[in-house]
Amino acid sequence: MKADVVEDRQQRAAANTGTDTPEVAAQIRQLRERIDEIDRQLIELWQERAALSREVGRARLAAGGTRLVLAREREILERFRSALGPDGVQFALLLLRAGRGPL
Repeated sequence: MKADVVEDRQQRAAANTGTDTPEVAAQIRQLRERIDEIDRQLIELWQERAALSREVGRARLAAGGTRLVLAREREILERFRSALGPDGVQFALLLLRAGRGPL
């Protein structure tokens, strides 16, 4: 019976974490909790950024300006490329699109 309980615990740990070592499984769960919190923060920041960007666009259009400012977009793309490399550019393009819509 005791061996069955240990095996069951190991199987449950492996199913959720990819390891059958309980200590490692616990560590992975703790790390994933932090990842999930970061994901929640990223989503909130994404939504806030998109709303602010839309507000900037509305204000610019209302004042007779253009829909977008290419120099500003290039500045943002370069900032993300410098910090994150090629993936940063892709990330920045998604952020820009979320705020201004597709081109």
